[in-house]
Amino acid sequence: MTEQAQTVGLRLCPDCPDLPDALEHRLRDRMHLAELRRNATDWKGRLALGLALIGPGVLVMLGDNDAGGVVTYTQTGATYGIGIFLPMMLLLGVVAYVVQEMTVRLGAVTRRGHAELIWKRYGAFWGWFSLVDLIVANVLTLMTEFVGIRLGGQALGLPAWLTVPGALLFITYALVGLRYWTWERISLFIAVLNLIFVPLALLAHPDWHQVAQSFAGHGWIVPGGFLSITFLVLISANIGTTIAPWQLFFQQSCVVDKGLLPQDIKAGRRDLMLGVAGMVVVAMALIVLSAQTLKGIPNAQGLDANVILHVLRAKLGDGLMALFALGLMEAGLIASIVITASSAWAVGEAFGIERSINAAPREAMGFYLPAILGTAVAAAVVMIPGIDLGFLNLSVQVIATVFMPAAMLFLLMLLNDHELMGAHVNSHARNAVAVAIMVALIACNGLYGVVTLFPHALGG
Repeated sequence: MTEQAQTVGLRLCPDCPDLPDALEHRLRDRMHLAELRRNATDWKGRLALGLALIGPGVLVMLGDNDAGGVVTYTQTGATYGIGIFLPMMLLLGVVAYVVQEMTVRLGAVTRRGHAELIWKRYGAFWGWFSLVDLIVANVLTLMTEFVGIRLGGQALGLPAWLTVPGALLFITYALVGLRYWTWERISLFIAVLNLIFVPLALLAHPDWHQVAQSFAGHGWIVPGGFLSITFLVLISANIGTTIAPWQLFFQQSCVVDKGLLPQDIKAGRRDLMLGVAGMVVVAMALIVLSAQTLKGIPNAQGLDANVILHVLRAKLGDGLMALFALGLMEAGLIASIVITASSAWAVGEAFGIERSINAAPREAMGFYLPAILGTAVAAAVVMIPGIDLGFLNLSVQVIATVFMPAAMLFLLMLLNDHELMGAHVNSHARNAVAVAIMVALIACNGLYGVVTLFPHALGG
């Protein structure tokens, strides 16, 4: 039976008991969106539809401002102050939009997730390659998220045995205990709390003239030069913070599970723009905050969350430090929620099992369990006594640089598949921009890995 026929059947017989729980919830969501589309004849109707379609783009981009990203942006501002990196965030926002917009089109047109398309179009070998690539990167990245949750909690006087297991339980409940629509709305509420760093930057009383001058090219002074190891590592880290493999898998699967259609692509783009704007504003706020409070600290590019929190307490007081700690915990929590979901969707799509957050646990244990186990492993590692959390965060960033180019290549090939995409296939201009981004990403990430593993390779 086609989805359209099932939808009609549900409308005609709402009390029919033979529909699986996941399908019933999914069809009700589709019917809700279809009703909003029919009523989108005036500005009120269009506004209601637009608000309903917000979700995947905001979640993926604000989730990208994760605990590791908070530390990276803070290291950047502390090292170089208000200068070249502040306007660079606008460029990185454009990069993120170009990459993630392709997943919106791919999901809305094919109604299939990223992992499923790779398995079906390129076979089991490349399917396994992409799946293992994603799962390993996700588990490693989740470790850095739990590091942020642990350290943020400790700064607030909360023990690790409470914050880390508590976060794991909440992430598990959100994924397993909620259906898609509720899961998305709760996740959006948590994601919006990412903006807590904006008032923190304002309360640090930055030099607004200097901020404005940075966008005019003034103050772009890089001690040691643009080829110094410190600059190259930080620019590569900032690029790596902007786009990651899980984001491709997450947003496409989120678009599919939400029920977006080709006619919703424009709304999906607006949703993504909103998310990118939030990501850029938060990144700039963190750079401004750290430039104002941490500039001049020795070895600033090596700052970890503990040192950052200690200095903020000394410079801004307990209250503002506590807000930063809460923001760090929020960043780790929302990233963990969306990364865990990306793992679940990828496994479900790869093996052709139930792959919707609308599914009840009894119907889809194979969908939920692998993702929860991966997240539990990450949480357990962070709880190991005496573990070097700074080294762990650095190692994860180095390893993650290897994975993104391959994920980007699969995305480009799928977007150029005329049989799949039809009229929504990538244009030559989009391909040129995407290829340029991928080449730059390979170069920067490769360089980041080299200078991190071999600090004197470039003579620094």
